[in-house]
Amino acid sequence: MCSWRLFLWLVLTLSLFLGKKMQCQEMNDYDQLDNPAVLPLITQLVYTKISNLTSLISHQISTDSNFCVKDPDADWNQAFNFSSDLGFLASCIKKTKGDIANRLCTAAEVKFYLNSLMEKSTSANYLKPNKNCNLTSWVPGCEPGWACSVRSGQKIDIKDSKEMPARTSNCQACCEGFFCPHGITCMIPCPLGSYCPLATLNKTTGVCEPYLYQLPPMQPNHTCGGANVWADFSSSSETFCSAGSYCPTTTKEIPCSSGHYCRIGSTSEKRCFKLSSCNSNTATQNMHAYGVMLIAALSTLLLIIYNCSDQVLTTRERRVAKSREAAARSARKTANAHQRWKFAKDAAKKGASGLQAQLSRKFSRKKDEENLEKVKILNQETSETDVELSPHSRSVTSNMAASSSAVPMEKGKSPSGLMQMIHEIENDPSVNNSPATELETRYKNAAKEKQPHTNTQIFTYAYAQLEKEKAQQQENKNLTFSGVLKMATDTEKKSKRPFIEISFKDLTLTLKAQNKHILRNVTGKIKPGRITAVMGPSGAGKTTFLSALAGKAFGCLVTGSILINGRNESIHSFKKIIGFVPQDDVVHGNLTVEENLWFSAQCRLSADLSKPEKVLVVERVIQFLGLQSVRNSLVGTVEKRGISGGQRKRVNVGLEMVMEPSLLMLDEPTSGLDSASSQLLLRALRREALEGVNICMVVHQPSYALFKMFDDLILLGKGGLMVYHGSAKKVEEYFSGIGINVPERINPPDHFIDILEGIAAPGGSSGLSYEDLPVKWMLHNGYPIPLDMRQNAAQFDMPQSVNSANDIESNHLGEAGKTFAGELWHDVRNNVELRGEKIRLNFLKSKDLSNRKTPGVFKQYKYFLIRVGKQRLREARIQAVDYLILLLAGACLGSITKSSDQTFGAVGYTYTVIALFYAK
Repeated sequence: MCSWRLFLWLVLTLSLFLGKKMQCQEMNDYDQLDNPAVLPLITQLVYTKISNLTSLISHQISTDSNFCVKDPDADWNQAFNFSSDLGFLASCIKKTKGDIANRLCTAAEVKFYLNSLMEKSTSANYLKPNKNCNLTSWVPGCEPGWACSVRSGQKIDIKDSKEMPARTSNCQACCEGFFCPHGITCMIPCPLGSYCPLATLNKTTGVCEPYLYQLPPMQPNHTCGGANVWADFSSSSETFCSAGSYCPTTTKEIPCSSGHYCRIGSTSEKRCFKLSSCNSNTATQNMHAYGVMLIAALSTLLLIIYNCSDQVLTTRERRVAKSREAAARSARKTANAHQRWKFAKDAAKKGASGLQAQLSRKFSRKKDEENLEKVKILNQETSETDVELSPHSRSVTSNMAASSSAVPMEKGKSPSGLMQMIHEIENDPSVNNSPATELETRYKNAAKEKQPHTNTQIFTYAYAQLEKEKAQQQENKNLTFSGVLKMATDTEKKSKRPFIEISFKDLTLTLKAQNKHILRNVTGKIKPGRITAVMGPSGAGKTTFLSALAGKAFGCLVTGSILINGRNESIHSFKKIIGFVPQDDVVHGNLTVEENLWFSAQCRLSADLSKPEKVLVVERVIQFLGLQSVRNSLVGTVEKRGISGGQRKRVNVGLEMVMEPSLLMLDEPTSGLDSASSQLLLRALRREALEGVNICMVVHQPSYALFKMFDDLILLGKGGLMVYHGSAKKVEEYFSGIGINVPERINPPDHFIDILEGIAAPGGSSGLSYEDLPVKWMLHNGYPIPLDMRQNAAQFDMPQSVNSANDIESNHLGEAGKTFAGELWHDVRNNVELRGEKIRLNFLKSKDLSNRKTPGVFKQYKYFLIRVGKQRLREARIQAVDYLILLLAGACLGSITKSSDQTFGAVGYTYTVIALFYAK
């Protein structure tokens, strides 16, 4: 009878929970909940409802916080999978007498709660007014830690997300393992990792511990309930399982045992790592052993870097140097063999020519009667005149006649055999090829098939070409007229660089800020293949003139015309084949001479040029500038001494020479150099000029030997006026024509500059002053005279055509009486315009007419990274010391700073930033 009654009760219970046709309160026998066989079934059914509810919570959280929720299913499993222990549900079922289903929040209430949490302006402890908790209706279940049930007979759909049910009856404290927020009257299960026991009243503070809410006033029967909040870490840390303990369920808190550690919110204890120790009730591991090992390893690494950082680059440079030296020795040996072969061939040819002349004289005395001798053929005597010569005999006779020898055939020896051998040697390609020619032919064939790729192959190719160029230069010194014509018509030896000729007319530069002329009416031309020197006193505008031609005259108003190869093109269209050497050094001090040149060559030479050709260019520049002995030496910085000042200046020029420019401008490249270094630099520039490069350089009082190496000369006087422009060899002739003679034992350039400076008088009977020299030059060439200079020109016999030219020449040098605000506005405007010009020059692209494709941004960035890596390796000692100091400082600060889950080591980070600030 009891078994049937029990079965009937189970059927009724299932119908109540699954069909939702009746409420638990309608059960006739509450005592059956204490039955051990029935309670697990009911608990499982309730857990099914809770799973549906928590899945709604998980879905809502993943929707609102998808930026930090990667896997919603995995997060739900970690937070709401209570299947391992349902004891808190059985306890709540007993406490509510089976009414737990009517106290769980529906989807609408959960959505309302989560939306309130997502709003920044609303506190987590206070929710917005709703259907059950508002100004007119405030039941005990609205208080924190309390919940209510629905009215009898009211149906609840837990999945209803639109309307909140009326839940205001039978209010009581929230169950353990659940939290009941302030402002709604339902229960939500606490997630795993939290600890939600019933609160106890602290009579001293009036706070329900371990939570922070207080009992409502004027309600003496109200007691502390369960948990009231569960949200983010900062607003509800009291609901998480405390550090040093772990919570397998939301109602159990177990202290961590020795040898294990438990962080805040742990559901199980974790075993400590090896070599670390963990006391009981600890949240972190004692990992001092790992810290000591890490510090020791880092210290060892820094010490290795400190002591061995230079060895990486030194070893690599030594290996490359060995390959280079071997290639140079091989190229010199081949060149010497070629020279000896040439000398031997010339000597043999000379000896053969003498022997041939001697034999010709000897056999010319033979009597003509030998031609009438009779020969016997097949025992028959016939005259040679009666015998028809066979074709073979004709050929022999003709060969002998051609060789101009009269040796009898019967002797069997040809007197012209030595000359014939010489001719065969000269005409036979297999014999005529010298070792150098064979090497050149081999590399030409290899270039068609495969480019050299190893260091030895590349250097062998480069030095073979250099030796060939040296031999060619030696041959060019003794060229005959026909040899000059052959060299001029040889297409293979013609320069591959495009020519650039710059002509300028009435070039005038005026400072915008001060309305002051720097250059005035400068007219002339600089030609390719020639070295033009720009000279003048200080303040004559020499550097400004060079900057104007290069398109770098910022902050100036430029008038007049500048033509490129006779056309009105922008100089920036040829910037890829224009080199500019400023006064100040732009080399990298912590790179070697070769590395500086190689970096410039990689970034500025044509991208289509192979690596062997680039190496050849760099090696040629190093050889021409005489930098072989310091090629592997650091340039040097202020802190670390490197090469000498003259060598540094030559490296500065070499940076522009390696890009094979068509126009090369140099601003005082010989300043600070001695006479020998200056002449070495000029010889290198002379070789560039022979390639058709247009070279223009500012020179400050050169020596006479240096002055004779210039092709053209531009003399500028004070105010940026031209005094002379023409051949450097004819400058003395011009000045002598106007009555200015150079005294004996005086350097002509020094004398001219002293006159232009006003230090020395022109002398003689000219009666000129330095202010009259620009006018004299204008009259000499028929240039128009500016209006403000015609007063000085009145003393000369000036043609009427020149006197009437350029009548509209006005120069208002500013306005007097400007206010302070006006001057300030003028300066600000000029500054803005100056910055705008620099931005346009650096970022705006102009039409490219250079026909050179340089490496792209990514390739140049790769070269930049390689350069920075070498610089960092050479500075590794300084960096190792800095990092070692920071490491020790961090170890000391870490030992006094304790990190926690709440701060994530923020204090330690702050101390580290302070240490870095003071270390720098």
